[in-house]
Amino acid sequence: MEHIELFFKSIFIDNMVFATFLGMCSYLAVSKKVSTAVGLGAAVIFVLAITVPLNWLLDQYLLQPGALSWLGEEYADYDLSFLSFIMFIATIATMVQLVEIVVEKFSPSLYNSLGIFLPLIAVNCAILGGSLFMQSREIATLGLALNYGVGSGIGWFLAILAIAAIREKIRYSNVPPALRGLGITFIITGLMAIGFMSFGGMLTGGEEEEAPKEEKTAKVESKDSTKEDKVLANNIKVTE
Repeated sequence: MEHIELFFKSIFIDNMVFATFLGMCSYLAVSKKVSTAVGLGAAVIFVLAITVPLNWLLDQYLLQPGALSWLGEEYADYDLSFLSFIMFIATIATMVQLVEIVVEKFSPSLYNSLGIFLPLIAVNCAILGGSLFMQSREIATLGLALNYGVGSGIGWFLAILAIAAIREKIRYSNVPPALRGLGITFIITGLMAIGFMSFGGMLTGGEEEEAPKEEKTAKVESKDSTKEDKVLANNIKVTE
């Protein structure tokens, strides 16, 4: 249940674009065509799915205070958390280089259409934000870290895919001159953010429904206990 809740929260409620406004530069620049948006979104999913678990391992076994205790008791007091940014960015840059090599090898047309934005994934704040949010939320296991990375990537993918599809259709619409371009794009992004945030009620409603059930069971138990007390009292009177 925890894995499913984290997965859907990272896609809809804690969406990188709509909730924290991370990765907006490439979100706005590469969302003019659906084909380009799909390629970049898939690259972001891959990079987040790899870097978040790798950075979780680095954080758990190298960077946190006392994380080096597996080397021996003399290393238990070491605190390398000041290296978090450097290590996370190094991991991200390595994975982005791998993605760039694979895309250039198997899809040169997509590589040319993405242009400078493919290597810029290394400095995309959404990618680094995934690792930092993983660290700040104290995700407990490697499986949850992988779950969060994939979910965050899918959320960013859905955001850029949706805005690209809308921008392709909006070219044929009569948009007021003052709002053409980024103006109408920001308005649509805000409306989409409201729609994504509305999923929050679907994931938190179950917890609120559990409380009345517990109260009902408590009332039933209290009634049963009062009935038992009355029966015992009547038995005592009969024996007397």
